[in-house]
Parts: sequence; structure tokens; C-alpha cells
Amino acid sequence: MEYDQHVKNRLKRIVDQVKDGLNMIEQGGNCREIVTQLSAAHSDLNQEIEVMVSTNLEQCVRESVKQDGKTDNLVKEAIDLLVKSR
Repeated sequence: MEYDQHVKNRLKRIVDQVKDGLNMIEQGGNCREIVTQLSAAHSDLNQEIEVMVSTNLEQCVRESVKQDGKTDNLVKEAIDLLVKSR
């Protein structure tokens, strides 16, 4: 699967959120603000994983339908990926 620049940009933003949380910790920041920052990164990462898995599933299903029409295994793999990400 190819990933477009939007995916890369969103992941870079998540990395920046985590770095900001680490900087806040190193500077003795407020616990509530640190948890809020890291929770935002966690939520954004979960959302990105869901988008990636669903996009990948859609592409794989389209390709499989063109080839042999079998998609059962693809759906199971996508569900396994989502469960693994939790």
C-alpha cells in the first residue's frame, strides 16, 4: 500500500505532540496538561491506525474481487489489525 503525504503529515504531527509532552515533563510541567497532550496524541494515533486499516482493506478487497472474488481472509486480517492496535 502506498501512503500519501497526508498520512505522513498526520504522523509527523503526532510525533510532535509526543515530543511536546516529553518537553513538558522535562520542564516540570503540570500533570494535567501533560496528560491532555499525550491523550491527544494517543487519540490521533488510534484514529490514524483506523484510517490506514480501512483504506488498506478497501484497496485489498477491490484487488481481490478483480482476481478471485474471495475477501473473507482480508476482512479477518483487518479486524486482527484493529484488535492488535488496541
